[in-house]
Amino acid sequence: MDGPVLVLATSNRDKAAEMKGLLTGLPLNLITRGELPDLPDVAETADTFAGNALLKAEGICKITGLPALADDSGLCVDALGGAPGIFSARYAGPLATYVDNNEKLLAALAGVPDEKRTARFVCAVAVALPGAGSVTFEGVCEGVITTHLEGAHGFGYDPLFLVPEVGLTYARMDPAQKAQLSHRARAFALARAWLEAHLPNLG
Repeated sequence: MDGPVLVLATSNRDKAAEMKGLLTGLPLNLITRGELPDLPDVAETADTFAGNALLKAEGICKITGLPALADDSGLCVDALGGAPGIFSARYAGPLATYVDNNEKLLAALAGVPDEKRTARFVCAVAVALPGAGSVTFEGVCEGVITTHLEGAHGFGYDPLFLVPEVGLTYARMDPAQKAQLSHRARAFALARAWLEAHLPNLG
């Protein structure tokens, strides 16, 4: 696609595909950090989603000299004091799979009654432009944690996160439905509007 390059600062192929879908139609040449060889990892050392998104976006922007967009997202469960939170991707360890993380979450909530299984997915998006600073946006989706896996779509904790307003887990929604109401969809709607308004600054 012709247009300014925007680097999506993620190595997660599932997340990259979802991000690209949410930015479809913008006159941008979207590339992922995986398509740029030998980029060093950016340490996620902040204690908030927005802080980690900024670290990734600004780090990749500085290294490549290109506009960069990053998100940091995770699941915050009330009965667990907000865990796994910013550690969602590595909840069960640094090499954890989606299955490992889901199994640990179910074990941690064993015996917790339905009314106390409330949770929310949070997504922070950061956009960094060379020499022009950064902006952040946040989206939240409220839900509850189910007692078993439900659905085959999506990734991560999607089979366990049920959205009461539609009565479905993320994993039981088709991608179009999830793209209307998920935490990432809500954050990216704000980021998309900002990108549209600032396209001349991206090139």
